[in-house]
Amino acid sequence: MSRRTGQLSPQLHAYLLAHSAPADPVLSDLADETARRFPASAGLQIGPEQGTFMTLLTRIAGAADAVEVGTFTGYSSICLARGLAPGGSLLCCDVNADWTSLAREYWQKAGLDSVIELRLGPGADTLRSLPADASLDLAFIDADKSGYPVYWDEIVPRTRPGGIILVDNTFMHGRIFDDDPDPDARAVRDFNEQALADDRVELAMLSVGDGLMIARKK
Repeated sequence: MSRRTGQLSPQLHAYLLAHSAPADPVLSDLADETARRFPASAGLQIGPEQGTFMTLLTRIAGAADAVEVGTFTGYSSICLARGLAPGGSLLCCDVNADWTSLAREYWQKAGLDSVIELRLGPGADTLRSLPADASLDLAFIDADKSGYPVYWDEIVPRTRPGGIILVDNTFMHGRIFDDDPDPDARAVRDFNEQALADDRVELAMLSVGDGLMIARKK
């Protein structure tokens, strides 16, 4: 999670934002309120360019049945929900009631509270409770890094052929290259190799935010 694409110069980042659909007042206010209420954790929120991209990708994919693992204060869920096909729904999995209480406020402000369902509890347990058939159109993984392999293994079989899986923070701000990486960076580095070797999907990794993996279910 990162508020800007770190591989760009400030000048290019400003140009990128100026030539993309801007974040509307709901998202801008949410980013500001997140920084005010949770200053130590505000960096967990995705940036506006990633949010815009995810809305467009969800719309292009025609996604109706979507799931998000790791919701924080709701920025990414709003972006995903706005791209859903008519009648679509987004299931959000998180463990933090404080962070997601702010998400609930802004889902209502965005007029999306009837589209988004929140389930508080371990994400793996929530995913395992879902039907086993391949019905998901889109998933976004952005939670505890040690849990990525488990979330992946629960989501991939539940994703329909042609469905999309997004995974955030695949760069870990370059810490994946450390000789002795911290546990989160090591977990993501190992996960990246796991996903690359998974012949159920085809992958692209983009330098958006802190690295965004896109997988298409074969």
